Amino acid sequence: MLYRHAEYFQQHRSFKTIDYRWVKNEQISRYAFSAVIASEDQRFFSHHGFDFDEMQNAIDKYLKGGKLRGASTISQQVAKNLFLTPSKSIWRKGLEFWFTGLIEMFWHKDRILEVYLNIAEFGDRLFGIESASQRYFGIHASQLSASQAAQLAATLPNPHLYKADRPTPHLLKRKAWIMKQMKNLNYRHRQH
Repeated sequence: MLYRHAEYFQQHRSFKTIDYRWVKNEQISRYAFSAVIASEDQRFFSHHGFDFDEMQNAIDKYLKGGKLRGASTISQQVAKNLFLTPSKSIWRKGLEFWFTGLIEMFWHKDRILEVYLNIAEFGDRLFGIESASQRYFGIHASQLSASQAAQLAATLPNPHLYKADRPTPHLLKRKAWIMKQMKNLNYRHRQH
């Protein structure tokens, strides 16, 4: 969030407050947890912070002439968003690996998901699932339907390009894919 403020200041954009509200695990719809797992990290519960299979798949695809894509896990994204800037360097990536290892060592998976959903960027100066739910759907995060949660998750690769309130055909296609994956994964969120 501080990085966004600095970025906007550097670009001489007008100051606008960040819309952000933290909510506890039990105040988030189970569909939101399911949607981000389906969208961002389907092996979330079977790895310890790093999905080496997905990393290898991304490298193989790139070496065959495909576009280089990210293979970050939810845990890696939490480490980056919570402790680091989005800048790209070998040093930042090294620190991301370090923080990811610590997060996985000291937090249980449901805590990682809770933090992820509370710090994820869902639009221009819009952070966290509660703020996104209220801005885009006029409801609390606890009330999100499967469809609404999938629509929010579909924006996560680039919330400045994909808008939950103005879904493009590509975003709607991604949302449909996420909803199918949610059913296939059948994630049952544990309440603490």
